[in-house]
Amino acid sequence: MLPTFDEIVANLEFLDDWEERYRYVIELGRLMPELPEDAHSEANRVHGCASQVWLETRLEGQGGDPVLAFRGDSDAHIVRGLVALLVALYSGKPASEISSTDAVAIFDRLGLREHLTPQRSNGVRAMVERIQRDAKAARAG
Repeated sequence: MLPTFDEIVANLEFLDDWEERYRYVIELGRLMPELPEDAHSEANRVHGCASQVWLETRLEGQGGDPVLAFRGDSDAHIVRGLVALLVALYSGKPASEISSTDAVAIFDRLGLREHLTPQRSNGVRAMVERIQRDAKAARAG
């Protein structure tokens, strides 16, 4: 089972060495529930990532500020871990909170982005943009 985002942050802050953090992010990817094969669709594919990435968005609440849930997958271990981080950060939150949460700034604060290749940083940005676009669409109805 995937830890909460606050638990992930606490664990990352506890780990001083980048190699340990890297292994932890990969472990998060292993803890993330499998994405069903039918969710590996073109509609769920995130473009702009060097690796293959899929994000499935589900509405869990209706109304003016719907709650969204996310599931994801990647064909690369480290990227699957980054997907797990984003799922932990955004899943189960109202669309307004998703729209106002800057994951890239959070990744910077945690010292994650400085150790990612430019391609992986671009991939994280593409995933965040997709999640925020889905939140905006959910609010628009």
